[in-house]
Amino acid sequence: MAKSIAFHSYKGGTGKTTIAANLAAMWTLEGYRVALLDLDVYAPSLQSYFEATPFVCINDLLTDNAKAKDVMVEMTSVVQQVATHPSSKIGKLWVGFSNPQKEEVYKLEGSFAGGRQTNLELLRKFIRFRDDIISEYDLDYVILDTSPGIRYWSINSLAVADILFLTLKYGDQDIQGTKKIASDIFKTFTNLGAKSYLLLNRVSGYCVPHTLITSPLNPSSEVGAATTVPQLHENDLGSTLSKEASMDLLSAIPCYCDIQFNRKEFLTALQYPDHPFAKQIEKLATGKPFKD
Repeated sequence: MAKSIAFHSYKGGTGKTTIAANLAAMWTLEGYRVALLDLDVYAPSLQSYFEATPFVCINDLLTDNAKAKDVMVEMTSVVQQVATHPSSKIGKLWVGFSNPQKEEVYKLEGSFAGGRQTNLELLRKFIRFRDDIISEYDLDYVILDTSPGIRYWSINSLAVADILFLTLKYGDQDIQGTKKIASDIFKTFTNLGAKSYLLLNRVSGYCVPHTLITSPLNPSSEVGAATTVPQLHENDLGSTLSKEASMDLLSAIPCYCDIQFNRKEFLTALQYPDHPFAKQIEKLATGKPFKD
């Protein structure tokens, strides 16, 4: 049975899209059939990740102007092109893009503000969308990149997922907001059977300068430079947050400067498989939520 995974956050800038895209690509390289959906309708970014210009978007499906199969674009070739170590058991990757044009976002908002669609109808469309692509493409995984914050787009995205990742960075505003979402929203879905996890990303205080990592991603790094990456542990703050949110702390990914400040965030885990970030994605892909 296909697993549906939603990446959510209280605020933007937590790196959830980067993690979601890299996880989808890594699973594809491992032979799985994966769908990646850009449901961050207010600030979609997957088009830039895959350098794609789709003719039909998720916006069209939600306004009844397209079907599920019209929206999905196969992106397996991108995975093959980017991967430094090609795989003989390559799977399939389909991506559903959202339209970043403000006119399309306004049109989508207007369909609800004008009373032409209700929130329940939107939820039904999300469920039908998920079920249709699982059936059409015989999927192993469906990954949903949601809009941050508490919006009905996000709530409906979470409602169709089996596994929920609540991503955050260390910072008072992010921590307080994350605890509120965990209590007000994630707790409800957990009670209904979903598995929920905290995912700390770009952890401050452990930033690894690019000069400490020797890889093609950093051609200026010196040969023989130190390559030791600080080991993260569940510190007091992480443990406290996990208890207060009543959610397991799944992972803590350091802030890798060469990724965060790179001109273009892409499928780093495939392009640079020896990079510490790639190891973090690999650990996530084979971790606790997906063993059952």
